[in-house]
Amino acid sequence: MQSAPFNYRRLVIWLGRLLLGGIFLYAGFSKIALPNKFYWPLPMLKFSISANLSNFGFQVASYKMLSPAGVNFVSHVLPFVEVALGLLLLIGWRLRIWATLVSLFMLIFLTAVTRAYLLHMDINCGCFATPEPVSLKKIIEDSSMALLAILMTVFAYQESRKPHPWSAAQVPSSQRAV
Repeated sequence: MQSAPFNYRRLVIWLGRLLLGGIFLYAGFSKIALPNKFYWPLPMLKFSISANLSNFGFQVASYKMLSPAGVNFVSHVLPFVEVALGLLLLIGWRLRIWATLVSLFMLIFLTAVTRAYLLHMDINCGCFATPEPVSLKKIIEDSSMALLAILMTVFAYQESRKPHPWSAAQVPSSQRAV
């Protein structure tokens, strides 16, 4: 029996792909390319990718969860991974793999932000290029995105077990009319 072309699971998958893909794409792009606020009088440093990644490194280090080598690795790799995951979610190719990774990333982000909030750390989130303090609002945002990512992942696995709704039904050759 074929499934209907549109159902609530496919709607959640599409919303998750569009919203989380766009958010991940923008988050990575903003960490890489948006102007750095610390070097505003020096125009050549304002748009420097290495300066932007160094600034993001300070935000990663402020969570006090990683060694200096770990901070350096995360600050130089995470923005590019976010851009790639955002694009892959928007494209939809191998969705189960990328949705699982996005869910894992969202749970890690939620854990880090919640830990910082519970420890009363007065730090910036580091999510986008604009400084935003860690607050209960940020925890609720990350929780809702993590929930959407998990639902998208679960529904993507469930929908992959069903035949595609627009594919032709396969009739065995023994049952075909001659």
